[in-house]
Amino acid sequence: MAKLKVKPGVVTGSQLQEVFAYCKEAQCALPAVNVIGSSTVNAALQAAKEASSPIIIQFSNGGALFNAGKYLDNTNQRGAVAGAVAGALHVRHISKLYGVPVILHTDHCARKLLPWVDGMVAEGEKFYRENGEPLYSSHMLDLSEEELEENIATSAQYLERMAKINMTLEIELGVTGGEEDGVDNTDIDSSRLYTQPEHVLQAYDALNPIGSFTVAAAFGNTHGVYKPGNVKLTPEILKNSQDMVHRERKTESEQPLDLVFHGGSGSEKSKITEAITYGVVKMNIDTDTQWAFTRPVREYIDANHDYLMSQIGNPEGSDKPNKSKIDPRAWMVAGEKGFTARLVESFKDLNSFGQFDL
Repeated sequence: MAKLKVKPGVVTGSQLQEVFAYCKEAQCALPAVNVIGSSTVNAALQAAKEASSPIIIQFSNGGALFNAGKYLDNTNQRGAVAGAVAGALHVRHISKLYGVPVILHTDHCARKLLPWVDGMVAEGEKFYRENGEPLYSSHMLDLSEEELEENIATSAQYLERMAKINMTLEIELGVTGGEEDGVDNTDIDSSRLYTQPEHVLQAYDALNPIGSFTVAAAFGNTHGVYKPGNVKLTPEILKNSQDMVHRERKTESEQPLDLVFHGGSGSEKSKITEAITYGVVKMNIDTDTQWAFTRPVREYIDANHDYLMSQIGNPEGSDKPNKSKIDPRAWMVAGEKGFTARLVESFKDLNSFGQFDL
């Protein structure tokens, strides 16, 4: 099988569907990394460059607001919208210099945060009118805490609008456990951590006639990292969902769904590999990359402790300046290198390292 050639820059529309179809054929998936500003965006782009693969870069609502400024007025989500727009423009400009294709995405959006996605879709429509493509590749709605019918109905309403500008919608069926970006599902009924295939079929029937979508189907996934044995992943649920849609709707493909693996940090590699064989094309990673950024920063501070106590004076002399040590670029680049290295590892775990022609 020839490697898929993908041009640098943000991937949208039919090319995005081509990438997902290729991932299923090649049995690989793309890491979807949460970013909070240019430092982590650039580190993610460097990882994709080293892996010779597209990457999914995503802003959560909190990450988007942080990018705009933590203390910015966020009335009606205008701060989070501005941060997501600014992040998208940075990715669009810089990714071409790295020679990297990017699927640009916004992460979890519960009903209370829908004004954020409303604002982002409006920005996408404006960008489409001016450039012939949407600003973002896709947005996610996470209405999994609601009744299934309400989740699907709202998702269909948004997809109707998004499909007109060649955007893809990600939905969640079943609940991802743990805590992420202020949404706490640590005490959720364990039965809700496992999506039922008939629910996936119901979503397929509602959304497939409208446009392109991906499904984050819960199979025991949990945000964060936990001790071995605390999280019981059951990827067979994904296979059963694919099989049901294929059988009941007689689809040409045996894997008609593009599936998403949430809570990928700390997951067993064997379970990751198994999930990919069932049609997972995207795996979210956040906690692992947060630690990968913070750990080398801590090591830098520990190693340079005596140089970081004042602007002047260190073990080399009381009049020696510490400018080169206290410059934030020194410790930030250490974090970026750790972030990049962890993502390169993820590309390898997902079998996407070197699988594309860039």
